[in-house]
Amino acid sequence: MIHPRLVMRRLKVPDDVAALIRGLHPDLKRKVRSALRDIVDDPTIGKLLRDELAGLRSCRVSRLRLVYRVAGATIEIVAVGPRRTIYQETWRRVRKSPPSP
Repeated sequence: MIHPRLVMRRLKVPDDVAALIRGLHPDLKRKVRSALRDIVDDPTIGKLLRDELAGLRSCRVSRLRLVYRVAGATIEIVAVGPRRTIYQETWRRVRKSPPSP
């Protein structure tokens, strides 16, 4: 059996999400980037989402949530935002676009 840390994973970040991350306060940006590295190391660290968002995970970073999908060796960041609005925004995004292969 291959150890999970030895699997090479690819992080896929949409342009709009990457632009949002680049525009964050430097301290918060550092935390988000650290969380992204942690997610790549262990994609199961995020909380499993339910109902309409089943199949996605959410990772808490200070006041933000990183919502992502794991598809094989690819981890796709779906949305980043504050808890108050992130799940509605994610639902709108997921409803518009089918999962990436």
